[in-house]
Amino acid sequence: MIVEVESNDNCEASVFARFKEIRPARPVLHVKLYERNPAGEWYWVTGWSDNAAIPACQAYAQLVEDSGAGLTHLVYGGIHGLRFKPINIEEAWGLESPHQWGEAYLSLASDRDLQYTE
Repeated sequence: MIVEVESNDNCEASVFARFKEIRPARPVLHVKLYERNPAGEWYWVTGWSDNAAIPACQAYAQLVEDSGAGLTHLVYGGIHGLRFKPINIEEAWGLESPHQWGEAYLSLASDRDLQYTE
């Protein structure tokens, strides 16, 4: 599997990375992150595309083999990466929001930090 993200307004980093698929991808709705709170906090996640009219697209999580980390749960989205916002913020997805931010992709050690749409 290949993750390709172009440099864009959502995330400055461009990425082209290859991973060995272990399980099929599943649509994901929320991720738990630990950067701001050691106990973790849930965030909405969406993919970000190059479609200016509707940039939000489905985000996916997939168990993959990463040469540097062993097995990891890779969260990826559109050609412009992923976009995150706190679960308690009720606002539309947009680059102008100070509550939202973008990343090229996310690597998680455990699927306990994922909530799937299924």
